[in-house]
Amino acid sequence: MAATWPSGLVATEAVAAQLLGVLWFVSVTTGPWGAAAIAAASSEETIKCEDLKLGQYICKDPKINDATQEPVNCTNYTAHVPCFPAPNITCKDFGGNETHFTGNEVGFLKPVSCRNVNGYSYKVAVALSLFLGWLGADRFYLGYPALGLLKFCTVGFCGIGSLIDFILISMQFWKDCQSYYLTFHRDWPSQSH
Repeated sequence: MAATWPSGLVATEAVAAQLLGVLWFVSVTTGPWGAAAIAAASSEETIKCEDLKLGQYICKDPKINDATQEPVNCTNYTAHVPCFPAPNITCKDFGGNETHFTGNEVGFLKPVSCRNVNGYSYKVAVALSLFLGWLGADRFYLGYPALGLLKFCTVGFCGIGSLIDFILISMQFWKDCQSYYLTFHRDWPSQSH
């Protein structure tokens, strides 16, 4: 004998199935992949090249000044590097002109923050910290005479302070007394996207 379902439950399932069908139709025709969205996208204004998404452009690495370890054209803690939109991208360049790029033209200049350095040598600071850190030589060199004297009197805070300072200086978490980075060109983060 077959089980019979109450008629109210079947009607509810039928209404739910119809509702799901309508929702699916609406999402297909108006969603990001739907015909309405495609028609709207084709009539939109061309975006600026600066507003391109990652992967739609590539930027050159900044040229580094060997003496200061900063980008060559650094002003007000910012340098600008040329960025090239990918081939077959159309966007407005920095002149406001709508351009179809082949991948060889500069589309915009991307701002890159500069490291603020003043000439203290990273290698000297690491060597002083490693060999004479227990005497506070690294702190004296970086412009912290009071902490250098304290470190000298406590034999590098019993060695623990010397070890911590060595790690901090080696990993470049330490700055000199004027909050400048030490002069050392560790690999710059890639600016290509």
